[in-house]
Amino acid sequence: MRPSEWLEGLRQIDISDLDTNNMGSWPRAIKVLASVLLMVLVLALGYSFLISDLQSHLELKREEESTLKEQFATKAHMAANLELYTQQMKEMENSFGMLLRQLPSDTEVPGLLEDITRTGLGSGLEFEEIKLLPEVTQQFYIELPIQITVTGAYHDLATFVSGVAGLPRIVTLHDFDLVPANPEGGPKLRMSILAKTYRYNDKGLQK
Repeated sequence: MRPSEWLEGLRQIDISDLDTNNMGSWPRAIKVLASVLLMVLVLALGYSFLISDLQSHLELKREEESTLKEQFATKAHMAANLELYTQQMKEMENSFGMLLRQLPSDTEVPGLLEDITRTGLGSGLEFEEIKLLPEVTQQFYIELPIQITVTGAYHDLATFVSGVAGLPRIVTLHDFDLVPANPEGGPKLRMSILAKTYRYNDKGLQK
């Protein structure tokens, strides 16, 4: 059938005469047109579903690409700073080791007491008391309190405090109490002070 004949056949068809329950009785031109329309509809629906699926897949891939780029940037930054981080860790370990060497061990505490006593006597002070108090355990270190009471001139007391602070071992000074040594007067003063040294608590890291 030529296209002109097919079109002419369509013009002559009355749609109201078509029996929807018996499509086989339809004229050939209508059958061809219906087949073409059905094929176009199927192709359009298939194309729509395909495009939708491809768009979803593309969006997922874009999200994966964005995530991978972020991971790459993070790892690249870490790699670039790895050498600096390693150097800083070594410096921290060295500093920590130096601090540990400044903390007295159990066997060195008597020597520290001797150093404090020698510093006081060298400053012209008289000792009324120097004794160890009970240890105070913290998480990473143990405090070793030392109660000290000395008498002497104000300048000598200041020299003593400066000397104790400058000892090779770490010693901190707390709770100053300064009163006249003689209630009736005189140049001498009595100073009570709590000195603290520290010992590393290696068991604290194991908790």
